[in-house]
Amino acid sequence: MKSRRVVVTGTGIISCVGNNSVDFWSALLNGRCGIGKVTHFNAGEFRTQIAGEVKDFDITRYMNPKEAKRLDPFCQFAIAATDEALQNAGLPANFNDGPIDPTRVGVLVSSGIGGLQTMSEQDRILAERGPSKVSPLLIPMMIGDLASGNISMRTGAKGPNLGIVTACATSCHSIGEAYWMIMRDDADIMLAGGAESTIIPLGFAGFCSMKAMSQRNDDPLHASRPFDLDRDGFVMSEGAGVLVLEELEHAKRRGANIIAELIGYGATGDAYHITSPHPEGDGAARAITMALRHAGIAPEDVDYINAHGTSTQLNDKYETMAIKAAFGPHAKKVSVSSTKGTTGHSLGAAGALESTACMFAIRDNVVPPTINYVTPDPACDLDITPNTAREKKVDVALNINLGFGGHNAVTLFRRFQD
Repeated sequence: MKSRRVVVTGTGIISCVGNNSVDFWSALLNGRCGIGKVTHFNAGEFRTQIAGEVKDFDITRYMNPKEAKRLDPFCQFAIAATDEALQNAGLPANFNDGPIDPTRVGVLVSSGIGGLQTMSEQDRILAERGPSKVSPLLIPMMIGDLASGNISMRTGAKGPNLGIVTACATSCHSIGEAYWMIMRDDADIMLAGGAESTIIPLGFAGFCSMKAMSQRNDDPLHASRPFDLDRDGFVMSEGAGVLVLEELEHAKRRGANIIAELIGYGATGDAYHITSPHPEGDGAARAITMALRHAGIAPEDVDYINAHGTSTQLNDKYETMAIKAAFGPHAKKVSVSSTKGTTGHSLGAAGALESTACMFAIRDNVVPPTINYVTPDPACDLDITPNTAREKKVDVALNINLGFGGHNAVTLFRRFQD
């Protein structure tokens, strides 16, 4: 197989802190938290009553209202993020219009949970009005692969087309697997990332029953506090992130703007517990090491780590152990942060949002902060860039995402050098 390099030429973001890449990055750098009281439904009876809701999202900017009604919100978010990513990459909205060969363009935009809102709504209709009233669109609106399916139909992309489900590691795995598809010459361009929209009573009830979410209902702006001693759970958010991955020579031929190069990817399993990470961070550490090995670089070459950093007691502690195991002495020197203090946890979309943060850190030579850090936790003793962004030369940045089921995913980016 000939050597192929993969670069990122476009990004698209829908999030609780901004519905485009520029606003998203500005919020991260300035610590503008997007978490507030739930407005999607009456959360008064729930243990947790706060979330990172997408705001001021107008789907009619992207499609007509009739089309929108046929899509679950997670698909709407995915399409909106894809539109921005294509525009930023200087690519056509539909590849059938030329000059790109549509058979060489693939889509891997996934969801950790899928159309939960549609499923919940149609289940209510079934119970109240009977089976004949259930929408014929239930299944195509509910299943998680339809983000990729709808994007493919909308853009004319006829290359590899699939979805991956690995809970909160979903979009990180999607980016990594799309990277390999380009590396092995299955495509020249891949639209890759993830989308999620689960801020509904059913989703909240499930996570509340697990006692996984923060209950700082009276102080939503400070509820998500990764690595802080007094963290009490994650805060659910929603949104989408899509990257345009492109083979280097293909990007150069069309004069594309290259944001960063994707140089490594790691994927492992804990084989330990359905919700808890491995207590020594073993699986995450091996995923980090795998990504470094694929890239052919040493731990000391990494300047910044965007940690999964969910603000749960177990994740932050065990992820710290994983970073120490993989990086050795360099673990105490590398800059680390979790941007979930600002964005909350967008589940299957998190990896794409946080991979974007890694690339922008490289582009702008600045490390986004871990906000809401007040009380140090001796078990989380890394340099987590507390509360304020830090100007720093960043040539290599690594993103970590972990998912229920013991899924570990890592993407590794480098400043592009021709």
